[in-house]
Amino acid sequence: MGHVADMSARHICSGKTLRGTIGLLIFAATWELFARSGAFPTSMTPPIETIAAATYYLVINGTIFINILFTIMRVAVGLALSCVIAIPLGLAMGRSKIVEQIFLPPISVLMPIPSLAWVPLFILWLGLGNVTTILVVVYAAIFPMVYNVWRGVKAINPVWLRAGLSMGSDSHAMFWRIIFPASLPYVVTGLRLAYGRAWMAVIGAELLAGTDWGLGRMIFEAKEWLSTGQMMSAIIMIGVIALISERLLFQAIDKRTVVRWGMVRTSE
Repeated sequence: MGHVADMSARHICSGKTLRGTIGLLIFAATWELFARSGAFPTSMTPPIETIAAATYYLVINGTIFINILFTIMRVAVGLALSCVIAIPLGLAMGRSKIVEQIFLPPISVLMPIPSLAWVPLFILWLGLGNVTTILVVVYAAIFPMVYNVWRGVKAINPVWLRAGLSMGSDSHAMFWRIIFPASLPYVVTGLRLAYGRAWMAVIGAELLAGTDWGLGRMIFEAKEWLSTGQMMSAIIMIGVIALISERLLFQAIDKRTVVRWGMVRTSE
């Protein structure tokens, strides 16, 4: 029975991989047709051959890895700091009407403001470099996390809370056995949204905040030299990192928490 289940899981996995590969091939073929259509010079829309050559050069000289390392470091630090702030605040807002009434209005005002709009002010306060770039990432990532955690706590079925109280659960047990597990799907969704916004913020901030290394800096320097192959290589690397993060990080979190607990279903 276990062997049959294992074979079925492998079949589903291989099917997903095949469909994903087909999607990527369709995208690559579409880009190649567009690049060679003559709508723009190939110096502006490089074909796959030019992008591959630029990527090979960046890999051989190691430049691409240094830029990736710096960008991932800024995203990781900024995302970690935003989680440290946002998750407790979102939980407190969901559990306390007073905290919600205090913090919801400023969050509603600040959330629509693009993080890059704050870059000039952050530069005046903190100067150029990593600190300003990371602060921009924190600003971008913190609001989707707060909002989703808050909504997750508010969406908990009141019957579950009353059942916990009737069974004599204290506040500690209520939090770890009911509140946090029930809100976890929203927390994971908030983390995904925050991760995406963090990447959007870091690419722009790496240029505006005057950093020496990073994929954002690499893209804009390539624009100055009209090196579109290098530019596309950096953009593709961002997509590859996002795909790897989804497969290794977010799907692993889902499997070990909300899927394992039967709170969501995986798509087949």
